[in-house]
Amino acid sequence: MNRRMQPVLRSVVPTLIALVGAAVISAQVAERPAAHRQPERGAYTPTRDHWETRTPADVGMDAALLNQAIEYAKTRDTNWGKADYMADQVRTFGRPLGRVPPSHGPTNGVILRHGYIIAEFGDTSVVEPTYSVAKSYLSTVLGLTIDRGMIRSIKDPVGEYIKDGGYDSPHNAKITWEDHARQASEWEGTMFGKPSTFIGAEEFGNGEMKPRGIRDPGTYYEYNDVRVNRMSLSLLKLWKRPLPDVLKTEIMDPIGASDTWRWLGYDNADVDVDGKTMRSVPGGTRWGAGLWMNSRDHARFGLLMSRMGNWGGRQLVSASWIKQATTQGGPANSNDYGYLWWLNTKGGNKGVPTSSYQAQGNGSNTIFIDPEHDLVIVWRWHSGGDFFARVVASIKS
Repeated sequence: MNRRMQPVLRSVVPTLIALVGAAVISAQVAERPAAHRQPERGAYTPTRDHWETRTPADVGMDAALLNQAIEYAKTRDTNWGKADYMADQVRTFGRPLGRVPPSHGPTNGVILRHGYIIAEFGDTSVVEPTYSVAKSYLSTVLGLTIDRGMIRSIKDPVGEYIKDGGYDSPHNAKITWEDHARQASEWEGTMFGKPSTFIGAEEFGNGEMKPRGIRDPGTYYEYNDVRVNRMSLSLLKLWKRPLPDVLKTEIMDPIGASDTWRWLGYDNADVDVDGKTMRSVPGGTRWGAGLWMNSRDHARFGLLMSRMGNWGGRQLVSASWIKQATTQGGPANSNDYGYLWWLNTKGGNKGVPTSSYQAQGNGSNTIFIDPEHDLVIVWRWHSGGDFFARVVASIKS
């Protein structure tokens, strides 16, 4: 609810909130215009060794409603990968190329408000793959690359920078960095044994696609890990150092993340970079490997995004990049999608602000970011539902 309206409502209809309750709060927050807010001066930032907690009441949340939301989340544990992880992996995605865990734990989560831990459930320290959540980290590496001036403009053709043959064809030569970031590149080729067509059940499992005509780059959205992996390789060629090292030194170490996370490449993803062998990393765990991380480390990353790239007064990635990356655009057939971030501009996720956005991965694994309420939620291994809306409804001030 708009704070400027609260005094008016109290004077005109003093019992309104009590009568309508959390349902009205949930409905109205989704109608607020999108906003990209800078963190307030003096906003709390956790250190590497200490993360302060607060009670729900300390941060303007209703403890009973929040507890109800958490109990609901606990009932939404996923069945995916529970009985036979490898069988579900192959059935869903096809032949693995990298490490796949033997199993995964139960659902778990972390809730932050104003930077403080308000609640946790399950084991938030376990390090497990987070599938396509990795794409949003890759997006941030792209932002760093642009911030550093290594890419002049996101609208530049990738082939102006990368001369490894991957952008030599007349079609691929048209692809821009932005096309890759919006999943609209239509890149043609094969990456580590997987063709960009996604044709064939053995290679792609239930994710296999039907043959179709290729479109011009930038004109057609398709969620396609082969093309995201091409973007990752291109960034590796620019940085000339493994992207996990870039992420560690530029983002994860400065925000105080643990040393337990790993960004793994496929077994066959070693490439030559100026005479040195380096392993390219994927934008997910569709074919194994990928980003393995615990929920608390994901929460730190989510908090960095919520704070527009600022961590305790240090600007790690530019606010302009985060605003750009979380702005909807792309082809007409695109989902509510930014630069490898899932958005809510169209209000598809009911009960949460249209300015909220998410990193999403199979499992399901999610980082939910609500800058309007200074709220970050990490929810792992769940089967969906309105958990985020229920948490938002518990916010009273």
